Amino acid sequence: MEGLNIYGNGVDNGLVIRKRVMVVVDQSSHSKHAMMWALTHVANMGDLLTLLHVISPSQKSSESSSSSCSPYLANILGSLCKACKPEIEVEALVIQGPKLATVMSQVKKLEVSVLVLGQKRSSLFLNCLCLCGTSSTEDEEFVEQCINNADCLTVGVRKQSKGVSGYLISTRWQKNFWLWA
Repeated sequence: MEGLNIYGNGVDNGLVIRKRVMVVVDQSSHSKHAMMWALTHVANMGDLLTLLHVISPSQKSSESSSSSCSPYLANILGSLCKACKPEIEVEALVIQGPKLATVMSQVKKLEVSVLVLGQKRSSLFLNCLCLCGTSSTEDEEFVEQCINNADCLTVGVRKQSKGVSGYLISTRWQKNFWLWA
């Protein structure tokens, strides 16, 4: 079974099933909301939480602008996850490459059970001003492609606006489902 690892505990020959949960992280607030949602709603004791930060090939590894903290972002967020929920195992991966292809290859390679992605709130105003005639942004297309094509359960997570509790969840089967939590 993909993404589920079965281990004997060595004591009473009982089996432990643990899943690998992957969250694609970057410096945006919506990716951090997705990470916290995965930590509180998906990852359980003994599971492995993988934080994947994909650095685009156009970013140089120089000490300029915000890209200088990019290699450390996943490690910092991993430390935060471990402090919040020490009973799960956390790993941080930083890979340079095209975002969609890198995520898809890592999902397959690591046999991920659940992929969690942060979703940006789309602005109707900005969509109306878009000169290209499409209403979806590059981020929305990335999330949709992952949801539709990844070899695992893929969840797009969007925090509700201020003053409203909960999250909007999107999967292959349900779009913008409101989860009050």
